[in-house]
Amino acid sequence: MLEGLFGNPTIEKILFYLLRNEKTYPSELSTVFDMSLFGFQTALERLEKAGIVVSYMEGRTRVYQFNPRFAMQEELIILLQKAYSFLPEEFRQKYYERPVRKRPRRKGKPL
Repeated sequence: MLEGLFGNPTIEKILFYLLRNEKTYPSELSTVFDMSLFGFQTALERLEKAGIVVSYMEGRTRVYQFNPRFAMQEELIILLQKAYSFLPEEFRQKYYERPVRKRPRRKGKPL
Protein backbone atom coordinates (compact mmCIF):
# COMPACT_ATOMS: atom_id res chain seq x y z
CA MET A 1 0.00 0.00 0.00
CA LEU A 2 2.70 2.51 1.00
CA GLU A 3 5.62 0.70 -0.61
CA GLY A 4 5.59 3.20 -3.50
CA LEU A 5 6.03 6.02 -1.01
CA PHE A 6 8.76 4.30 1.01
CA GLY A 7 10.37 2.60 -1.98
CA ASN A 8 10.53 -0.77 -0.26
CA PRO A 9 7.83 -3.22 0.92
CA THR A 10 10.07 -4.32 3.80
CA ILE A 11 10.09 -0.81 5.26
CA GLU A 12 6.31 -0.70 5.07
CA LYS A 13 6.12 -3.97 7.04
CA ILE A 14 8.55 -2.67 9.66
CA LEU A 15 6.67 0.60 10.14
CA PHE A 16 3.28 -1.12 10.45
CA TYR A 17 4.78 -3.60 12.91
CA LEU A 18 6.27 -0.79 15.01
CA LEU A 19 2.96 1.07 14.89
CA ARG A 20 1.16 -1.87 16.50
CA ASN A 21 3.90 -3.31 18.74
CA GLU A 22 6.07 -0.28 19.69
CA LYS A 23 9.40 -2.11 19.48
CA THR A 24 10.95 -5.00 17.58
CA TYR A 25 14.19 -6.64 16.53
CA PRO A 26 15.23 -8.03 13.13
CA SER A 27 14.98 -11.74 13.91
CA GLU A 28 11.46 -11.26 15.30
CA LEU A 29 10.42 -9.60 12.03
CA SER A 30 12.11 -12.35 10.03
CA THR A 31 10.15 -14.99 11.95
CA VAL A 32 6.79 -13.19 11.74
CA PHE A 33 6.98 -12.43 8.02
CA ASP A 34 9.00 -15.55 7.04
CA MET A 35 11.49 -13.45 5.09
CA SER A 36 15.28 -13.12 5.15
CA LEU A 37 16.92 -11.57 8.18
CA PHE A 38 19.34 -9.53 6.06
CA GLY A 39 16.51 -7.61 4.36
CA PHE A 40 15.11 -6.49 7.71
CA GLN A 41 18.55 -5.60 9.05
CA THR A 42 19.37 -3.37 6.09
CA ALA A 43 15.93 -1.73 6.11
CA LEU A 44 16.19 -0.99 9.84
CA GLU A 45 19.67 0.48 9.35
CA ARG A 46 18.28 2.68 6.57
CA LEU A 47 15.42 3.87 8.81
CA GLU A 48 17.86 4.56 11.64
CA LYS A 49 20.16 6.62 9.39
CA ALA A 50 17.11 8.65 8.33
CA GLY A 51 16.28 9.27 12.00
CA ILE A 52 12.86 7.59 11.86
CA VAL A 53 13.78 4.82 14.30
CA VAL A 54 16.34 4.48 17.07
CA SER A 55 17.97 1.36 18.43
CA TYR A 56 19.29 0.29 21.79
CA MET A 57 20.63 -2.89 23.29
CA GLU A 58 18.49 -5.15 25.49
CA GLY A 59 20.99 -7.74 26.63
CA ARG A 60 22.59 -8.97 23.41
CA THR A 61 19.68 -7.96 21.20
CA ARG A 62 19.46 -4.68 19.26
CA VAL A 63 15.88 -3.42 19.67
CA TYR A 64 14.30 -0.77 17.42
CA GLN A 65 11.49 1.69 18.10
CA PHE A 66 10.19 4.95 16.64
CA ASN A 67 12.47 7.90 17.32
CA PRO A 68 10.60 10.22 19.71
CA ARG A 69 12.76 13.13 18.49
CA PHE A 70 11.88 12.65 14.82
CA ALA A 71 10.47 15.99 13.63
CA MET A 72 7.53 14.52 11.71
CA GLN A 73 6.74 11.61 13.99
CA GLU A 74 3.11 12.61 14.63
CA GLU A 75 2.41 13.04 10.92
CA LEU A 76 4.06 9.71 10.11
CA ILE A 77 2.02 7.92 12.79
CA ILE A 78 -1.22 9.45 11.45
CA LEU A 79 -0.34 8.36 7.90
CA LEU A 80 0.50 4.84 9.07
CA GLN A 81 -2.69 4.56 11.13
CA LYS A 82 -4.79 5.63 8.15
CA ALA A 83 -3.06 3.14 5.83
CA TYR A 84 -3.25 0.38 8.47
CA SER A 85 -7.01 0.80 8.72
CA PHE A 86 -7.31 -0.23 5.04
CA LEU A 87 -5.44 -3.52 5.49
CA PRO A 88 -7.64 -6.64 5.49
CA GLU A 89 -8.49 -7.88 8.99
CA GLU A 90 -6.99 -11.35 8.48
CA PHE A 91 -3.73 -9.76 7.28
CA ARG A 92 -3.62 -7.54 10.37
CA GLN A 93 -4.29 -10.48 12.70
CA LYS A 94 -1.71 -12.71 11.02
CA TYR A 95 1.24 -10.30 10.95
CA TYR A 96 0.77 -7.27 13.16
CA GLU A 97 -1.37 -8.15 16.17
CA ARG A 98 0.51 -10.00 18.90
CA PRO A 99 -1.26 -13.15 20.05
CA VAL A 100 -2.69 -13.17 23.55
CA ARG A 101 -0.80 -15.43 25.90
CA LYS A 102 -2.82 -18.62 26.34
CA ARG A 103 -1.19 -20.01 29.48
CA PRO A 104 0.07 -18.37 32.67
CA ARG A 105 3.73 -17.80 33.43
CA ARG A 106 5.61 -20.26 35.54
CA LYS A 107 5.40 -19.36 39.23
CA GLY A 108 8.34 -17.18 40.27
CA LYS A 109 9.50 -16.49 36.70
CA PRO A 110 10.56 -12.83 36.30
CA LEU A 111 8.77 -10.64 33.77
